[in-house]
Amino acid sequence: MKKSLFLAAALMVSGSVFASTDHYVLRDGNHVQHLKITTVNNEINVSSDVDFEPNSNETGKEPCSGEVSGEAKSVAANELVMKKHSEGEASFCELKVHLSPTGAKIEQSEDCRNFAAGICRFSSDGKELVKVK
Repeated sequence: MKKSLFLAAALMVSGSVFASTDHYVLRDGNHVQHLKITTVNNEINVSSDVDFEPNSNETGKEPCSGEVSGEAKSVAANELVMKKHSEGEASFCELKVHLSPTGAKIEQSEDCRNFAAGICRFSSDGKELVKVK
């Protein structure tokens, strides 16, 4: 019994040593973007969600929200790529995340419109989401 308890405790401690989560946020007027990057051992998961209320220059537009998440691959020292298959479609949403010490910038493929419609988008349009400490 003691051996099992010790083994379970050792697994919990060893797993948490190799786990980290980073959060990034951008508020641009009434547009809010959130990015979460979770790394457990060598597996990287990216989750991005957006909540957009129309800004003053977007009159007549509807509020929207969207979310996409999936496993990402590190393609360079400061770049991650996440691809998510669109349900019922032959397309993939691809997010390219460019990391810096203070934040992240996101680029999206055209097929990400299946996950965020209307004025919503995952792309940060060159603006940096600030890393939350």
